[in-house]
Amino acid sequence: MIYDVIKNIGKYRGQPIWLDKAISFLETTDLNSLPIGRTEIEKDKVFVNVMEANAREEDELQFEIHKKYMDIQIDIEGSENIKIGFDVNNVFQSYKEEIDFGAVDCTESISCRLGNERFIICMPDEPHKPGIATSDNTYLKKCVVKVAVN
Repeated sequence: MIYDVIKNIGKYRGQPIWLDKAISFLETTDLNSLPIGRTEIEKDKVFVNVMEANAREEDELQFEIHKKYMDIQIDIEGSENIKIGFDVNNVFQSYKEEIDFGAVDCTESISCRLGNERFIICMPDEPHKPGIATSDNTYLKKCVVKVAVN
């Protein structure tokens, strides 16, 4: 996990090559101008999903895992908490390679708050639970940059 403010994202260059592509895109793009849906940066290696959603209560959500991509999660409007889990103790949905997704529960976790120009990078195999409500205003417009790890 990497958690920081968006103006510092350049500090993380030199990780996998596709992360550098994603960082360059984020440093030069107004996220507010992106359309809802998928925007390709480098075909299936780096792309952005912009979505609108409502944050929910934590007990309504599960930790998700990915193996092919790391996620860079950024709230464009609104704010959410995201938890990073440790010690998987239950599998709700077995990992499916074709959709790069599985759902689990963890015995321990830490919480980070997004919004206000903050981002988090969730690494492959790192359980994360995005979309946790921080207030009564649950509206979120967010982007998730998917970055291939190979």
